[in-house]
Amino acid sequence: MATKLRLQRHGKKGKPFYHIVAADARSKRDGKFIEKIGTYNPCTNPATIDLNEDRAFYWISVGAQPTDTARAILSYKGVLYKNHLAKGVTKGALTQEQADAKFEAWKNEKRAIIDTKVSTLDKAAQDKANAQFAAEKKRNEERAAAIAAANTPVEEVAEVEVAAEETTEEVVAEAPAVEETPAVEEVAETPVAETPVEEAPAEEEKKDEA
Repeated sequence: MATKLRLQRHGKKGKPFYHIVAADARSKRDGKFIEKIGTYNPCTNPATIDLNEDRAFYWISVGAQPTDTARAILSYKGVLYKNHLAKGVTKGALTQEQADAKFEAWKNEKRAIIDTKVSTLDKAAQDKANAQFAAEKKRNEERAAAIAAANTPVEEVAEVEVAAEETTEEVVAEAPAVEETPAVEEVAETPVAETPVEEAPAEEEKKDEA
C-alpha cells in the first residue's frame, strides 16, 4: 500500500487550517487517513507548525511520499535532514553521535533564525501600535480643544467686550483737549468815500435861453 504525507484542509472560508496526515495514496484528500502527525496554520506570521517529528521521521523512513507542501514543512522542521543523516549512518559515512551532533547544531541555527524573525516582526508591530496610539492621542486632544472652544460661555465673551469698551473710553478720556481756533474777527467795512456829483444848473441854463 502506497502511503502519502499530505495536508487535509479545515477551517473557515478565507482562514484555512490544515492537518498533516499519513494516508493511503488512493483515498481522497479530505477522506480517511491512517495517522494525524501534525497541524499547519498559514494565517499567522510566521506560519504555525505543530509536528510530531518522530512520527514524521518514521513515515519518511518507511517510504511514505510527501506532497510538495508537506515536503516543504518537513524540510523546515528538519525531518528530511534527519533522514539524510540516518542514511549516512546506515552507510557508515558517520557515527550516530556525529549525526546527532550535526542535527543538534542545525536545530540551534534554525531556532536562532526563527527567533530573530519573530523579534523583528514583534518590534515592527509594536512600533506600528505606538504610532497609531500617538496619532489617536493627538486627534483626541484636537477634538477636546475644539469642543472646549465651542462650549465657551457667552457671558465670558460679553465681559471681554465690556472690558474692551471701558478701555476705549479711558483712552478717549485721557486724550489731551484740542484748543479751539479763535473765531475770525469780522473785518470792519471801510467806508467808501462818496464822490460828490456836480449837479448841472438846469434852471439857470433855461433862463439864459429865454
